[in-house]
Amino acid sequence: MKKLSLVASVGVIALICVPLFAGCKARESSSTPRLAFITNGVASFWTIAKYGAEAAGQQLGVKVSVHMPAEGLVDQKRIVEDLITRGVDGIAISVIDANNQASFINESAERTKLITQDSDAPSTNRIAYVGMDNYKAGRMLGSLIKDTLPNGGKLALFVGRVEQDNARKRRQGTIDEVLGRSFDSSRYDPPGTELTDGKYTFVVTLTDQFDRVKAKANCEDAMLRYPDLTGVVGLFAYNAPLCLEALKQNQKVGSIKIFSFDEADETLQGIKDGTVAGTIVQNPYEYGFQSMKLLKEILTGNMAVIPHDKFIDIPARRVDSSNVDPFWADLKNKTGKQ
Repeated sequence: MKKLSLVASVGVIALICVPLFAGCKARESSSTPRLAFITNGVASFWTIAKYGAEAAGQQLGVKVSVHMPAEGLVDQKRIVEDLITRGVDGIAISVIDANNQASFINESAERTKLITQDSDAPSTNRIAYVGMDNYKAGRMLGSLIKDTLPNGGKLALFVGRVEQDNARKRRQGTIDEVLGRSFDSSRYDPPGTELTDGKYTFVVTLTDQFDRVKAKANCEDAMLRYPDLTGVVGLFAYNAPLCLEALKQNQKVGSIKIFSFDEADETLQGIKDGTVAGTIVQNPYEYGFQSMKLLKEILTGNMAVIPHDKFIDIPARRVDSSNVDPFWADLKNKTGKQ
């Protein structure tokens, strides 16, 4: 009898639990969406993007978390896996190494809504990419270099990693524009090779893996190796500010021109002071905001917001002495730094 009673009791419990768990599931599905914005490292650029992502969360009624992997690819992978395990509804990620991360991105895209931002992985199953055309942006930087150094000269390139899709394309765009080459975003000149058209010469490309000490040392090394260096080109947000530090310490400010990507405060102040020629800026605030907005639309089933080419274009802009003041004022307003 006790056994029968136990079975009966289990049956009753089962009957009660089914609707209870169904109710729990319904409440879970109707809860506030949880979205994650994952960077490819730690930089002032990503602090601006964080403001945009969090502003979108407040306006759109979604929970947003921002994650900045300090240890590169392994750290980024750990963050993604942890978020998916905890049931995050959507992820916007800046891919560190598109080729080597392809299977991981595809696996993650099967378990959550996944888009890329800033640095794409176009051959994967990501739903869409939010960002700029990095090759075109590189050519914009090349145009700035030619305007500043019309008589040519020797140039050194500095970047965190060349494995990233964004870094590879903006580097190639810069080289192609300066050397007067045709438009071809698939072209790739491996680092370590001197490139010249007889007027301009790219003497070296040095990487730092997001190590700020190494990034500054790279610039110092380039100045020693190439005493007739004409310009230094920083492709990540922190590169130009660290080059500026190195040039100041070696009394080279003015004799070597500085060219930059992104809108670090030190870069913008350098443009105002005349120590930095100019910079090509993305729009990290909009990367954060639009990525969260896109994921929210995808979660509601509105796939019509995704263009045929799956590219949400946020165009690059050139900032130099002619427009640095209004640009910086707008940036401060968006990030609450007024």
